[in-house]
Amino acid sequence: MHTVSAPAAGQDFSRKAMLWIVFAGFFMQTLDTTIVNTALPSMAHSLGESPLDLKPVVVAYTLTMAMLTPASGWLADKFGTRRVYFSAILIFVLGSVFCAAASTLSQLVIARVLQGIGGSMLLPIGRLAVLRNVPGEQYIAALAFVSIAGQVGPIFGPVLGGWLVQGASWHWIFLINVPVGMVGLFAVRRYLPRGEAGTAPPFDWIGCGLLSLCMVTFSLALENGAHSPWSALLAAVSIGSGLLYIPHARRHAEPLFRLALFREPNFSVGLIGNLVCRIGSGAVPFLLPLLFQLQLGYSPFHSGLMLLPIAIAGTISKRWIVPLVNRFGYDMFLLVNTWIVGVSIASFAAMSPGWPLALSMLQLSVFGCANSMQFAAMNSVTLKGLSREDAGSGNSLFSMVQMLAIGLGVTIGGGLVSVFSAKLGTAAPAYRLAFLGMGLVTVLSGLVFRRLDARQINPKCVKREAVQGR
Repeated sequence: MHTVSAPAAGQDFSRKAMLWIVFAGFFMQTLDTTIVNTALPSMAHSLGESPLDLKPVVVAYTLTMAMLTPASGWLADKFGTRRVYFSAILIFVLGSVFCAAASTLSQLVIARVLQGIGGSMLLPIGRLAVLRNVPGEQYIAALAFVSIAGQVGPIFGPVLGGWLVQGASWHWIFLINVPVGMVGLFAVRRYLPRGEAGTAPPFDWIGCGLLSLCMVTFSLALENGAHSPWSALLAAVSIGSGLLYIPHARRHAEPLFRLALFREPNFSVGLIGNLVCRIGSGAVPFLLPLLFQLQLGYSPFHSGLMLLPIAIAGTISKRWIVPLVNRFGYDMFLLVNTWIVGVSIASFAAMSPGWPLALSMLQLSVFGCANSMQFAAMNSVTLKGLSREDAGSGNSLFSMVQMLAIGLGVTIGGGLVSVFSAKLGTAAPAYRLAFLGMGLVTVLSGLVFRRLDARQINPKCVKREAVQGR
């Protein structure tokens, strides 16, 4: 009879514990990306602000993660995986406590930045720990297990947020991270391998600073509006810092992102398509809870339940992406599916008091299904042609663009509602026009994917694990 030795059994248990630690960290990160949305009206009432003025609460979190994600791998190499991951959870928990204690909008935004600092390291460092400690034959299964957290978080986030707000107060959407984080801190010290420290190559802090400045000033320019005198200055700084990165990358021996990345045509097209398409998708989780609660009169919990079809349909539809891409090709699939996503966003403009519940469920499910397949296909086509040398750098830049697009979606979508409300004197048609506008932007983004080089994409080689990302 075959028996497992004690050291082997202990190693297997430690590996499983490590996977659960990474799973929990990723779950906390994705949960806090979605749990806030259903609580925004209650938070605004408590802080004496307009719900639309709470856009920075969402944007500050995603933008901070976008800026700091590229540095996470370097930090792990420099200080060790376990130490950095422990620090990430600790910062995230402290940020959560400060969020719950905030009594003004400014305090809440600063606390969300602190949360974003911790959140920016949870997934990249967790993936790195899995890569370095799980054998090659088990790596795909381990990564698939961790990625489930990215699907579970958006399912539970809106519902849990609505339930906590309605049953207790909005402060608990942040305080719930404290016990989870404390358990995580203990588990990291006990089970996560230490990882080698001091082996990191020099990090391109100047390049990271230039791109971060580009993103922050661009977001602030949009937030201030077209008529603000500051917007032109902020836009100029954004363009200038982005352009300055080009000569910097040419001179630097190890730039943050090599310019050679953009010589891969499908990477450039996929990156632009991702940015524009995700702006529309990023506005939906922000605008729908506001529409449900402020215009349709739903309770926070009911509002959270209404978002369930999006997450559930998105999870189910992931299995369809491989056969569809293999049959129609990336270019045709992305063109048509982008239009479906855009039309489904625009269809939310029809929701009004008395709108049939069954029809709302259908609209939300179609959006969730098409949006999930859109993300998977865009992820795969963007990174598919990169060389092994550029894969890590390209993935980091891609992650930055994803987070930036979410923040831009919230800023632009909320800004459209504010502008239309001011012009029309009422909010109901403003939401309809905002959804129509975001849907149109998404539909037009489909034209970007017509520039894909189909000769470099062989649909027959599509692997299921290549399109499971968020």
